[in-house]
Amino acid sequence: MPTGVHLRDARQQLFDAAERVLLRDGPKGLTSRAVTDEAGCAKGVLHRHFADFDDFLAALVLDRAAGLDTQAAELRAAVGTGTVADNLADALTGLFGPVPLAIIPLITFRDELRTRLRASTPGGGMAILGQATTAITAYLADERSAGRIAPDTDIDSLTLSLVGGGHLLLASAPDPSPAAIHKFVSATIGPTLRT
Repeated sequence: MPTGVHLRDARQQLFDAAERVLLRDGPKGLTSRAVTDEAGCAKGVLHRHFADFDDFLAALVLDRAAGLDTQAAELRAAVGTGTVADNLADALTGLFGPVPLAIIPLITFRDELRTRLRASTPGGGMAILGQATTAITAYLADERSAGRIAPDTDIDSLTLSLVGGGHLLLASAPDPSPAAIHKFVSATIGPTLRT
């Protein structure tokens, strides 16, 4: 029986294959066999690089969560430019794109994965939501310091509203319109904006 093809960067190719399976088949369809079949390699390749499938999934989630750091940096760089509502609407759309939205139910679905994420990263049990929360909190705090958000704004509560509501909006509609996202953000932050 053939063992598949040689993978140049096996970890990355397995992560990319898992992402494709997750987007196509959802969390229940993401198995070690589905990943290795998608990557075109033998199942042993996955186990050569990871202790077990949950170890692989934890590494996948942390890899994809780290990718959100670029979006967080772009959001912080937008402080003082454009409108706060536009910046946040764009950020929520990126932070809750198709891959992060597919990963969140995966984390919810697998108890062992959550346990491993918590052990590897403080607050890592819900890595994607944690990344989004950190990014939005930092941005709002910077905008408050810049004077575009009222000084008495409760940043933590506002962040929870934006992250929770944004996740719900983007996860519940297959493709919410930019106008719907902007309307939600504007209604949420409106009372905090300084004119």
